[in-house]
Amino acid sequence: MLEEILINVTPQETRVATVENGVLNEMCIERQAKTTLVGNIYMGKVARVLPGMEAAFVDIGLDRAAFLHVSNITGNTSVDDNGDKQQKHIRELLREEQKILVQVIKNPLGTKGARLTTNLTAPSRYLVYMPGDPTVGVSAKIEDEAERERLREIVRRFQLENENSENGYIVRTAAEGIDEESLAAEVVFLEKLWHSIDASIQQAKPGDLVYAELPLVKRTLRDLVGVSVERIRIDSRESFVSSCDFARKYLPEILPRIEHYPGERPIFDLYGVEDEIQKALDRKVQLKSGGHLVFDQTESMTTVDVNTGAFVGHRNLEETIFKTNLEAAQAICRQLRLRNLGGIIIIDYIDMTVDEHKRQVMRAMEKALDRDHAKTQVCEVSSLGLVEMTRKRTSESLEQTLCSECPTCSGRGLLRTAETVCYDISREIIRQVRQFDVKSLTVVAAPEVVDIFLDEQSHYFAELETFVDVPIRLQAETMYNRDQYDVVIV
Repeated sequence: MLEEILINVTPQETRVATVENGVLNEMCIERQAKTTLVGNIYMGKVARVLPGMEAAFVDIGLDRAAFLHVSNITGNTSVDDNGDKQQKHIRELLREEQKILVQVIKNPLGTKGARLTTNLTAPSRYLVYMPGDPTVGVSAKIEDEAERERLREIVRRFQLENENSENGYIVRTAAEGIDEESLAAEVVFLEKLWHSIDASIQQAKPGDLVYAELPLVKRTLRDLVGVSVERIRIDSRESFVSSCDFARKYLPEILPRIEHYPGERPIFDLYGVEDEIQKALDRKVQLKSGGHLVFDQTESMTTVDVNTGAFVGHRNLEETIFKTNLEAAQAICRQLRLRNLGGIIIIDYIDMTVDEHKRQVMRAMEKALDRDHAKTQVCEVSSLGLVEMTRKRTSESLEQTLCSECPTCSGRGLLRTAETVCYDISREIIRQVRQFDVKSLTVVAAPEVVDIFLDEQSHYFAELETFVDVPIRLQAETMYNRDQYDVVIV
């Protein structure tokens, strides 16, 4: 599979697109005014302890207090007399006004503050350093048991050689097949990095940023460039030079794959990325077979509906349904990555009666999700024909990043009909006449509402004027949306 990473850099924002076989699969956007906080380490101060939620709000110098749950606090368990682990209560671990070192694991989303942990980590290309935790873990995506054991033994040996057994490591997926020398260099780098962070911690005051995660371009080189990536194209000369310097120092094996794109035509236009971004903001996604998907993103979950649409198949109904669902499974996994959808996701596949077809659709979905960098968990098809899954959410979705709530409908996607607004105005007129001593009224409303009063509802309007026995003047206001109106007493 030909995989390329395209990086578009402007002074205001940086955009990274992952393209597989010419198809956009993933999109990351970081704006100058709103950079990601995930990975940042802060010296915080406990603002409020919430025993009922077993959590606390922590002030880390942001607009909103961040959220820290007891499960994300180091040393949150104790062992009872029977040797069983018991969860400690939040009051045993934290008190208000206490200084606490925390790391952001989830960006602020909507009205929610950032999510925190006290289990600090420092990532590099092949390893994640865990100070104070002696565990050595290996990424679950490395499936070869012999390779897993080889990597685990190498890292354990480094721990013993460096007399550093109180600190642990997680071996990342990118380390598969990497030689011992490269891993040793990473261990030395992470040790030096943590020493510098530790020095900053000693001088930090509540609200101070102790360690900032790398900017998007360098994070991309560190985290997303695997063996399958054939080239990384950057359209900014300055970012290209900076990336090469970074790769030369920390990731020499990817240096030959970094290219500068000097073309006059925007790099995203060259690959059709801009069009794909626009399509990713639509509710409906067309499938090649003629079927389509409908995505509805809400605050609590995302729902995906699969429809056959114009696809009628060639053999029988069950075969048509199976082929549509099979194509939909791959398209849904791509859209989840592209739209950066997280949290609970409910997929309503077209009902299948053959068990083997259900198994094949689930296998296709699991295979497509293997390429997803976010952690996912998928349940089997339920008795209602639904597939429930979760996808780890650490940042805003593409829609939340690029769009804002419609001021006209407040994000509902619905407006009352002009006829409904006419009836509302009529009731308001009657209310005003009965409540006040009214000589005349002026109704200010959207042009389409006034037009209904003067056209199809003209007979009713004349009756209303006679009923209230007050002259009513209609005034069209082009700046009003359909739902807006004013009944003014003159």
